[in-house]
Amino acid sequence: MEREILTLVTFFPLVGVVLLMLLPKDRHDSIKGFSLIISFVTFLFSTWLYYMFDPVANGMQFVVNIPWITSLGISYHMGIDGISLLLIVLTTVLTVLSILASWNSITTGVKGYYISMLLLETGMIGVFCALDLFMFYVFWEVMLVPMYFIIGLWGGPRKVYAAIKFVLFTMFGSLLMLVGIIYILFEYQKFSGVFSFDMVRIISELPLGYQAQLWLFGAFALAFAIKVPLFPFHTWLPDAHVQAPTAGSVILAGVLLKMGTYGFIRICLPLFPEATIAYLPYICVLSLIAIIYGALVAMVQKDVKSLVAFSSVSHMGFVMLGMFALNMQGLEGSIIQMINHGISTGALFLLVGMIYERRHTRLIEDFGGLAKVMPTFAAFFMIITLSSIGLPFTNGFIGEFLILLGAFKKNSIYGIIGATGVIFAACYMLWMYQRVFFGKVTSQENKKLLDLDWREKIILIPLVGLVFWIGVYPKPLFERIEPAVKQVITQVGRATTVEVDENYQIKRKLATADAVETEVTFQTEELSDE
Repeated sequence: MEREILTLVTFFPLVGVVLLMLLPKDRHDSIKGFSLIISFVTFLFSTWLYYMFDPVANGMQFVVNIPWITSLGISYHMGIDGISLLLIVLTTVLTVLSILASWNSITTGVKGYYISMLLLETGMIGVFCALDLFMFYVFWEVMLVPMYFIIGLWGGPRKVYAAIKFVLFTMFGSLLMLVGIIYILFEYQKFSGVFSFDMVRIISELPLGYQAQLWLFGAFALAFAIKVPLFPFHTWLPDAHVQAPTAGSVILAGVLLKMGTYGFIRICLPLFPEATIAYLPYICVLSLIAIIYGALVAMVQKDVKSLVAFSSVSHMGFVMLGMFALNMQGLEGSIIQMINHGISTGALFLLVGMIYERRHTRLIEDFGGLAKVMPTFAAFFMIITLSSIGLPFTNGFIGEFLILLGAFKKNSIYGIIGATGVIFAACYMLWMYQRVFFGKVTSQENKKLLDLDWREKIILIPLVGLVFWIGVYPKPLFERIEPAVKQVITQVGRATTVEVDENYQIKRKLATADAVETEVTFQTEELSDE
C-alpha cells in the first residue's frame, strides 16, 4: 500500500471528477457535498503520507516507476521528498477550504466549477510528484485548463481578459520548457544510447556543457519565473487575482505560484548547476526588485484584493532570494516561506472574499470601523495580517528570518535591501488594517454587516492554527526538508564553469559543498588548454 499511496493522493480527485459527471447538474447541494467529501478524503490521504514519510531518509520516497511509452523512454515515475511532501499537504488543505469557501458564492455552473476544482487539484499534486520530465510537463499543462475556466467563467467583470492573459503568459513559458525537455531527451540519448525522461537519472548522469546549461536554464527558468511570478514577468498576476473568484485566488496564491519556485528547486538548480551560479546575481537582483516594487505598489492600492495580490509579488521575491542564496539557511527559509505564503495569503484572500460577499465592494475607502460591527472577523484578519508581516511566533517570521540570514551570508547588500521589504510590508498591511477596521463606521451598509458564521469560522480556524504551530514549533517541517535541501546544495556544489582569464589561460571555477558551512563556495584551479 505504501507504493500506491502516492497514486491515490494524486488521482483520487480525478475519480471524484468522473463521479461528479454522473450527478444531475441541478443537484447543487449534492454536488457541493460530494466535492467536499472527495477533497477531504484526499487531504486525509496526504496526512497519511505525511506521517508515513521517513524524515531521516535520503532520496525519494514512495517511488513508483512503471514503463509507459517505452520507445520514447516515458514512464509513470512518481516520488516525493520532504519539499514536495509539504507542498502536497498544503495543496490538499487549501483545496478543502476553497471548496467550503465557495459554498454560497458560486450559484451558476455549479457542477462545472467543482469539476474544475478537483481536476485542478490532480494537476497540482501531479507536478509535485512527477519524476519524469514528460509527466511533469503533462501535469504542468493540465493545471492550466481548469484554472482558465475558473477565472474565465466565475470571475469578475474583466474575467475573460484576465484568464486569457494568464494562459498566454504561462503557455509561452511552457513552450520554451518543452523545447528544453526535448533537447535534454536527445542529449541523454547521445550520452547513454537510450531515450529517457527520467529526471533522477538525467540529473545524476547527464554531463551538459556550460553553454548548453546557460540556454537550457534560460528556457526552464523563464517558464518558472512567469509562474512565480518574478519581476518583470508578474503583470498577469494582479489581473488574475483580482478577477478570479475567492477560491481561485486562494489556489492561485497558495499553490500555483509555488509550482514556479518548486520547478527551480527540482529542475534548474540540480540539472544546471553551472548556469545556476552564472545566473545567480541576476536572479538575486530581480528578486530584490520584486520585493521592493511589489511592496511599494501594494502601498498605493485602493482595492484590498489588489493590495494582497501585489503583496504576493513581494513575498515571492523573498522566496527566490532565499533560494538563490544557495546555503542551508536561505534555501530552508525559502521552502518554509512557500508554505507560509500559501497559508497567510490564502487566508487573506478568504477573508477578503468573506467581506466582499457581504458588501459587494473591496475598496478600502468604502469601509471603516468594521472592528465594532464584526469583532470576530477583525480578530481573524489581525492574526493573518501579523502573520503576513512576519511577527515573531507566527509562521511568517521563521521563513523571513532564515531567508534574510541566508541572504546576509551570501551578500550583506542583498540582506540589507531585502530587510527593507519587511518594513514596507508592515507599512501597507497595518495601514490597510487601520483604515478598514478602526475609526468611525462610515456607512449604513457597514452598520448592518453580520459577523462570521460557523462555516466561515471552520474555514479560518485551521489556517490560524497553522500560523501559530509553524511559528512556535517548526521543527517537524525542517526535519522533513533538511535531507532534500542538503542534496540540492550538494548537486549545485558540483558545478564547474570554464572561463578564460586576462592572460587567455583556461581556468575552471570549481564549486564544492562545504561540509561545515553547507553552502556553495568556490576554489580556482589551473587547467591545461585542453
